[in-house]
Amino acid sequence: MFKVPFLDLQRQHDPIRSELHAAARRVIDSGQYIGGEEVREFEREMACWLGVPEVCGVACATSGLFAILKSLGVGPGDEVITTVHTAIATAEAISLTGARVVFADIGGPGRYNVDPDDVGRRITGRTRAIIVVHLYGQPAEMEAFIELARKHQLKLIEDCAQAQGARYKERFVGTLADAAVFSFFPSKNLGGFGDGGAVVAREPALMKRIRMFSNHGRTQKYLHEFEGINSRLDALQAALLRVCLPHLGGWNARRREVAAWYRQDLNSVPGIFLPHEEPETEPVFHVFVVLVEDRDAFQNGLKQMGIETGVHYPHSLNVLPAYAHFGTGAGSYPRAEHACRHMLSLPMSPVLTRDEVRHVATAVGEILFRR
Repeated sequence: MFKVPFLDLQRQHDPIRSELHAAARRVIDSGQYIGGEEVREFEREMACWLGVPEVCGVACATSGLFAILKSLGVGPGDEVITTVHTAIATAEAISLTGARVVFADIGGPGRYNVDPDDVGRRITGRTRAIIVVHLYGQPAEMEAFIELARKHQLKLIEDCAQAQGARYKERFVGTLADAAVFSFFPSKNLGGFGDGGAVVAREPALMKRIRMFSNHGRTQKYLHEFEGINSRLDALQAALLRVCLPHLGGWNARRREVAAWYRQDLNSVPGIFLPHEEPETEPVFHVFVVLVEDRDAFQNGLKQMGIETGVHYPHSLNVLPAYAHFGTGAGSYPRAEHACRHMLSLPMSPVLTRDEVRHVATAVGEILFRR
């Protein structure tokens, strides 16, 4: 059977394996595991890559987002609006501050980012910030969110966990708002070898506070100016990410090529919605999500043909037990709930071959035409 993995990190890392091993040995030989040169150099290199003055490495994107919100002064009595269709980490970071999460719905079929019109309808006198998630590596409609934030004097935050390297009107996502967070979870476009993340901020004073908050509220050992948390990027992760970062542009370009192959092969197949791309954007396709009528049967059919798939995500956040106390159960966010019932992520990675994509497309066609 011709098997197609959903994600093959071993194959992706094969060409740079010796460099990765050398980087790991360098850290072990140095004996410097927290902070130090590797972290400083990675932060400098990523800042240069993004075209921003400074980057702060953190332990993971969740704690990075929490650090941003706390450093902006968000807390009890405040509201923060974000998408109902995302990983729970986005909402968790809001709740951890003591603020209230306010969910908004997504766009129509093929549009999975939060809808700016629905966000606008949910702004109240308590709203302090909007978190825009560039889901699946697809840039959101940032111009509309920038205008909403300006009009209502709100802070705007970008969650770029799935979108490092994506562009909106020729600018990298993560450089368009007051602050932004990135994830280095292994499956991400710039995946590390464990947990990790990074934060950027427009204002130097905010950046300084985020860095301090992520390091127990200090800039000097034992001199704590306020209470913070322990959210530091490990030196080993930083060293390994330094090896991967120069390859990110090429990896993202290949993801776009794979997406173009999918479009070419699936465009005429009935019964399938392909992901929409907003004008003047350059997505990076963390995953390639399609919508079909009977998702479970479709997924099972692909599995039987040797094709691994994923579901991102099976539930919108409003229907999870964690948010039952909101009282916004099934039916509250119809577009997101519909997407969660019908979406499936096809294999997507920088090492997929043209033959593998053809095999997936052929299988998709056979299954849908049979129905």
